[in-house]
This record gives sequence, C-alpha cells and structure tokens, in this order.
Amino acid sequence: MSQKNILYFIFAVSLTAFFISCDDPDDKIYSPKPRGYFRINFPEKNYRVYDSLCPYTFDIPTYAKMVPDRHKGADPCWLNLEFTQFNAIVHLSYKTINNDLDTFLNDSRNFAIRHQVKATGLDETTVIRDSAKVFGLIYDIAGNTASSVQFYLTDSTKHFLRGALYFNSVPNIDSLKIIIDFIRKDIFRLVKTCKWKDDNTISAKAKPKIKT
Repeated sequence: MSQKNILYFIFAVSLTAFFISCDDPDDKIYSPKPRGYFRINFPEKNYRVYDSLCPYTFDIPTYAKMVPDRHKGADPCWLNLEFTQFNAIVHLSYKTINNDLDTFLNDSRNFAIRHQVKATGLDETTVIRDSAKVFGLIYDIAGNTASSVQFYLTDSTKHFLRGALYFNSVPNIDSLKIIIDFIRKDIFRLVKTCKWKDDNTISAKAKPKIKT
C-alpha cells in the first residue's frame, strides 16, 4: 500500500472514531405519539317501548330520549331520538303514502348516496318482516361522512318512516366508529320492533304527545 493510501486510511478511521466518540448514550430519538381518544363507558343495553299518538311504535334505548322536531316545516310525527351522552341524534320523519311511494323511496336513496362523496363504501341491508308488514332498507355508509347509518321502513301502502343518524361534531370515523357501532345496534332494534298503528292516526295539524 502506498504512503498516500495509508494516509487516507488513517484519516478515514480517525474521522469515524471521532463521530462515534461524540455520540451521547443519553441521546434519544423521539417519534410522534399516536393520536389518542377519550375512553367511552357505554351504558348497558336496555329498551322500552316508545308509543305516542303517531301511527307507529317501536323499542328505543333507555339511555336515549325522544323529542319533537322543532325545525320549521317539520310535519307531525317528525321526531328526534337524542343520544345526549354521545352528542348524536337519529332524525325520524314520517309520511303518509298517497300514491307517492316511489318518490319517498327515491328521496331516501338519494339522501344516502349524497354522502358517497366522502364515503369509502355503501352497504345495504334489506328489511322484510311480513307478519308486521314492515319492509325497507338500512344503509351503512363508511368513511368520514355526516351520516353513517340511514334507513327507511314502509308497509308499501300507507306508512313511510325514514331515519338518519347524525353527530353534532365534525365527522371523524377514527373516533366515532365505536359509537356508531353501539348506536347501530339500537337502530336495528328499532327496525326489528317497529309496528304500524292504523287505528290510531293523528290529524295533519296536531302535534303528537311525546313520552320521554
């Protein structure tokens, strides 16, 4: 090995040793901490029958309350099932069918599809309860959407009930998914227990008496 190469070798070894000696064993490399969310304590699943002057009845959870829809233009029997603990509401709207079932069906589907702009998927669950004359669809909308679960129920001749789950917060599927899954079970319970009351309708002008 030439003298010049030997000098280069000695210089390289010395430089490496210098950097190693400067390394502080107490030095640490910090990485970003994963995003955390508050722990949620869910209530026990318990239900009661909701009944009023409206022409339908179904089970609702005991930890939610039913209140009238106060928005301008709301029809009789438009109600809000409020989950105060989770800052969530299931908006319920009822219509009497008068040769316009197709319009209600199309509107319900359009309302669900409207959320596909930010959705990552749309699943449909068919509802067929022949004995109660309750038929419909449940829409599960995946992703950071304003509404993650929607549904409609009808007897195809007179009654049409639509529901949609909303949160009073910015959509964030990472933090809301566990709550959505919890409330979805309550929505399915409502759907499975819904019954029509043909002998107990309300007038077009009367507001229902709400049992909360």
